[in-house]
Amino acid sequence: MIRNPLGHTGLKVSALGFGAMHLNDERTTEAEAGALLNGVLDAGITLIDTARGYGLSEQRIGRHIAHRRHEFLLSTKVGYGVEGVPDWSYDCIVQGVERALRLMKTDVLDIVHLHSCPLPVLQEGDVIRALLDCRAAGKLRVPAYSGDNAEVDFAIACGAFGSLQTSISLCDQAHLAQRAALADHAGIGVIAKRPLAGAVWRLAQRPDDHAEGAYWDRFKAMGLIGAEDWADVALRFVAFHTGAASAIVGTARPANLHRNLTAVARGPLPADLAVAIRDAFRQHGGAAWPGLT
Repeated sequence: MIRNPLGHTGLKVSALGFGAMHLNDERTTEAEAGALLNGVLDAGITLIDTARGYGLSEQRIGRHIAHRRHEFLLSTKVGYGVEGVPDWSYDCIVQGVERALRLMKTDVLDIVHLHSCPLPVLQEGDVIRALLDCRAAGKLRVPAYSGDNAEVDFAIACGAFGSLQTSISLCDQAHLAQRAALADHAGIGVIAKRPLAGAVWRLAQRPDDHAEGAYWDRFKAMGLIGAEDWADVALRFVAFHTGAASAIVGTARPANLHRNLTAVARGPLPADLAVAIRDAFRQHGGAAWPGLT
């Protein structure tokens, strides 16, 4: 598995990261969750990403792979859902970090994101100060932001964050070049979320889901045709042609994990295909997608 520097953080991340959201499903047994997580590490994936909002995910990570903690970088997201304190407050951030440490049975979190924190709250500064205080206390290594749109621009410009997780896909490239250049100049690592854009190419009709519906519209408008396996193309595009250090993909199915690993192992797309995807988005892709978390 290729490992890329995560900006100037000193960390290296696997080109394919594992999104653990789907572990928040009681239909997945503990044995299945444990086998999947250990299979992720056995395959050479070194970045595992979760969040306070992913329910069972954090405790299953702690239960099944805490004994292999030295093999992977652990990324989570905070800002809400801590009993007894208001969301998006200083105490919520600190206690959210401490809760994640307990659940995942670790002494330090490698990357902690503010999870789609609203711009006015970012600008007030208390939540950023909380993350930086947690870093000073040795509870986390890299303070980070996860989100899109104007919040991303603020996160890059404010100088507080070492890493950024944002939506990047063949259907979501708005401002990508400018933001990648700014992040690179500031030494900020970039992690791509939603690199498969909901796999909307599989759908014969527009989905009712708000986000997937927008991606479906874009994919159709871009007029992309001819690929036998758009999931393969989409993942390789993000992993090798966008400046992202890692592309996070979530699944609860070992077969899907294997397909993702196979795609990344194939390496970059042919140059003409990558250029065609960028050109199609510039002509027909539209603006950045608002409000995704």
